[in-house]
Amino acid sequence: MAAGDSVSSEIEIDGSQGEGGGEILRNCIAYSTVLSVPIKINNIRAGRSKPGLRPQHLQGILLAKELCKAAVEGCCENSTDVVYRPGVITGGQFVADTKTAGSVTLLLQTILPCLLFANRASSVTLKGGTNAEMAPQIDFVELVLKPVLEKFDVLFDLDVVMRGYFPKGGGEIVVRANPLREINPIVLIDRGQIVSVYGRCFVAGVLPLKMCHEMKSVLMRLFNKVSLNGPDVSVNFESVKETTAFGNGSGVQLVARTSTGCLFSGSALGSRNLSNEQVAEKAFQELIESVITNSNACVDKYLQDQMIIFMALAKGKSRVRCGPLTSHTETAIAVAEKMTGVKFEVNCETANDFNISCEGIGFQNPNLSSA
Repeated sequence: MAAGDSVSSEIEIDGSQGEGGGEILRNCIAYSTVLSVPIKINNIRAGRSKPGLRPQHLQGILLAKELCKAAVEGCCENSTDVVYRPGVITGGQFVADTKTAGSVTLLLQTILPCLLFANRASSVTLKGGTNAEMAPQIDFVELVLKPVLEKFDVLFDLDVVMRGYFPKGGGEIVVRANPLREINPIVLIDRGQIVSVYGRCFVAGVLPLKMCHEMKSVLMRLFNKVSLNGPDVSVNFESVKETTAFGNGSGVQLVARTSTGCLFSGSALGSRNLSNEQVAEKAFQELIESVITNSNACVDKYLQDQMIIFMALAKGKSRVRCGPLTSHTETAIAVAEKMTGVKFEVNCETANDFNISCEGIGFQNPNLSSA
């Protein structure tokens, strides 16, 4: 789809569909901005205990608005209905601050596709929580999402300036991206063999480094009890005391890498209700679900839904092999089909083996000169 091919009439979206959370809003704002299609979203986050826009959702909309000089109605905290009419995406320097522990990685989900179709390079500073519950950890973005998106030729730089934790946030990341002409399709169907498992056990603030050593010890014991395709699998975890962090926090981020470049994650954040052993066990179980339970998958359940928008916009056919579809993935597919007209195919091979494919719309950046 080239410039001028997008539909200009307003698309109405029911925000209560599917998982009924912020993902619908984030994806719709991204599609609307990229495709220059006005939208009206009703029943925003109707599936949550506190419906409507929270500070992080509000900041995502305002950031996209600034990026493309959009006209917006209903953009205030707790609003359940928003009208968004995008303009032309213009790169530059931008800042968004949730002023809470709201996740900066969820802000990134909204803005990254937009930056790719700007007219020039952009630098965006995002402030809030870097490691928050119910959201991808910043470590997941660095170690898993970013390298996988590179397979689409989606490139961006990410600097973690300050880590921020619940309840105050205070974290800061800087994202830099150059615009591209179009997104390449991705094919992830050959899992290969697990060749390495690595990750980090981290603490920040007043929490002692010995907590990391305890979590690492538990992880080594657990991994010694499982078979990951043989004895030649490299296993390495580092213990890290975060020196640039706001507040106290701890956790584990694990990654498994295969011979074909597939990446899987497992993570857990520490809390007063969890021992160090329980945090390590939680992250371990998440990773094991991806690499053993879903033994043919090429992406984990957290990466699944984040592939959809790039598959929909890409030029060519993308195919991804995964485990059972999450509600987030099903919702992302429904939104992609509504916003772009693309058709996704989901084929079930076995209970834990699915294939997602689609012929992307081949959207071309209308804001780049042809020179």
